[in-house]
Amino acid sequence: MLDHISIQCVDVAASAAFYDAVLAPLGGQRVLDFGDVIGYGVPPQPVFWIGPHSTGTGFRESHIAFAAPDRAAVREFFRIAVESGAEPLHEPREWPEYHPGYYGAFVRDPDGNNVEAVSHTPE
Repeated sequence: MLDHISIQCVDVAASAAFYDAVLAPLGGQRVLDFGDVIGYGVPPQPVFWIGPHSTGTGFRESHIAFAAPDRAAVREFFRIAVESGAEPLHEPREWPEYHPGYYGAFVRDPDGNNVEAVSHTPE
């Protein structure tokens, strides 16, 4: 049901480098690039957008969960994120309290958002 989502970033270049790296194992890539506004997804459709912080004051954490094709991609997402300097929140593991087969990993992006990669398929 979700068509697309956009978040505002304090440092678009730092966020772009982060999302370029961590979305690659999930099959995501830059689809549109307008300099300070970048759309990610699977061509031709951008579904996740980043842009400069331009409205409001203060920080409000967002939670963004990206679909991973399998558990290996979740582990690769986490590895790349942590190697890129992201704060690890939860290492890759099953989350049976969500539902059987839910496998996810959580990190903080450069702006402090809670970013997850999740696979719903068994290993």
